[in-house]
Amino acid sequence: MSDLFRSFTASSSGMEAQARRLRHVSENIANADTTGYRRKTVDFHTEVDRASGATRVATGPVQIDPRDLPLIHDPGHALANEDGFYEGSTVDVMIEIADAREASRSYEANLRAFDQTRQMAQSLLDLLRR
Repeated sequence: MSDLFRSFTASSSGMEAQARRLRHVSENIANADTTGYRRKTVDFHTEVDRASGATRVATGPVQIDPRDLPLIHDPGHALANEDGFYEGSTVDVMIEIADAREASRSYEANLRAFDQTRQMAQSLLDLLRR
C-alpha cells in the first residue's frame, strides 16, 4: 500500500509544481506590456520525504530574468526620457504561451497518473472486500 501513497505523493506534488509554474507564466503574460517588468521563472528539483520515503517534485525560489530591459523608442510615451526611449519588459509572449501549454500538459499527465493510482487503489479495496 505504501507504493500507492508514494505514487499519490509524486503525482500531487507534480500538479502543485506545474500550477505554481502556470501562475508565474500568467503573471508574465499579464505584465508583458508593463514598463520595467522582468520575467519570472521557477525551477524544479526532486526531494525525498524522509517520513514516507516518497520522492516528490519541489519548486525552487522564484527567479527574476537578469537580462537588460529593452529600450523602446516612443517619444509620445509618458515614461519616455528626453531621447524618446523607455524601458520595456523582458517578457516574450510566444515563449510564455509555449511554457503555459507545456505546464498545462504536464499538469494533465500528473492528473492522469493520480487518477490511475486512485483507480488501482479502489480495485484493490474491492478485491479485499470479497
